[in-house]
Parts: sequence; structure tokens; C-alpha cells
Amino acid sequence: MPQIFSFSSNSYTRVGIIVGLITLVGVGGLLFQLGADSSYATNEGVARVQPVQFSHSHHVSSMGVDCRYCHTSVENSDFANIPPTKTCMNCHSQIWTGSPELELVRASYRTDSSIPWVRVHDLPDFVYFNHSIHVKKGVGCETCHGRVDQMPLVYQKGSLEMRWCLDCHRNPQKYVRPHSEVLTMGYKYPPNQEEVGLQLIKEYKIQRLETCNTCHR
Repeated sequence: MPQIFSFSSNSYTRVGIIVGLITLVGVGGLLFQLGADSSYATNEGVARVQPVQFSHSHHVSSMGVDCRYCHTSVENSDFANIPPTKTCMNCHSQIWTGSPELELVRASYRTDSSIPWVRVHDLPDFVYFNHSIHVKKGVGCETCHGRVDQMPLVYQKGSLEMRWCLDCHRNPQKYVRPHSEVLTMGYKYPPNQEEVGLQLIKEYKIQRLETCNTCHR
């Protein structure tokens, strides 16, 4: 019986299988990477619906409320606290007292129960982050949180992925600013930011911390 396939067919078949497997793995890896970086996975740019639709743009931009009025521990604690209901009622016991949108706030105050706020910047439990040290080293609020003063509903500005953090840890001169400008929204970095940043690194004794145990303890 004559031979149907040539001897080289086996080689072509093997090469085809190998190329097919490499292509499959490559496409799968690319799709995985794109999925891991998507807003669906990272929540970047996603506004969170809260039990009370608190507008930062109204309170910060329109009313001029300082960040520290509500987030009192932002400069001296590892956690930027969510304000107690009493902070809200300092104003809202006098204004908008009958607003139905604020009934949950009034109920919380009457019953001494917490409002179930949804955390926006929620790092994994295996990540250690100290809020106060970043403020003391000249990292502006908007560097991580974005223009909160323009957000009716707060959303996560950055991906919060490790490489997002490392970009700042490796190149702090690009991001640090004078202490007097840490709370400034819309801060304009000077044209010579690289030079200014290097001076601030020396002044604030900033370290380029990249070791694993800096954040994973």
C-alpha cells in the first residue's frame, strides 16, 4: 500500500502543535493581563454608591470645608478616619434639618448607630499602609485620591496595584510637594519639579523604600 503522508509530516505536525500551544498560552496570558488591569478588577474610576449620597464637591468646593474637619486623624494616624455622625450633625442640626436624604444621618445620631459607609480605597488585608507618614513626607491628598473636590460621588482614582505604589516609591521626586501644599487641590507642580523634589527628599528624609516588608508585614 502506498504511503499517504510523507516522512516530513510528523515534523510539521509537531511544530504546528508547539506553535499552537505557544499561541494559546500567549493569548491567554494577554487576556488575563488585560482583565487584571481592567476597572472591573481594580475598581479604578468606579464611583461607589453610598447609603447617604454625600457630595465632596459640594462640601469641599462650594462650602470650603477643610479635609481635616471630617478626617481628623489624617495627619497623625495610619488610618484616615471616617467621621462620626456627630460631625455631620454639627451643621445638619441647623441646616437641612427636614431633608429626607439626611434621615439616615439623623437616625444614626438618635440611635447612636453607625452609618454603613462603603469604603472606596480598600487595600487588601495583607498590605500595610500608614496614612500619616505619607502626609508628613509631602505626599498630597490628590496624589492618591484624585480631585476629590470635584467628585459628587467619590471614586478610586488609581489602580492601587503594587506597581502603582512602587512608581512613587521609586520616583518620589516626581510627586512630593511642600507641606503647605499637601491639602491643596489642583496643585501645579513647578517646571523644575525634579530639582525641587530632590531638595524635598533631602529635607523630609524620604527613603526610596522598595523592600517587600515595607508594605507586607
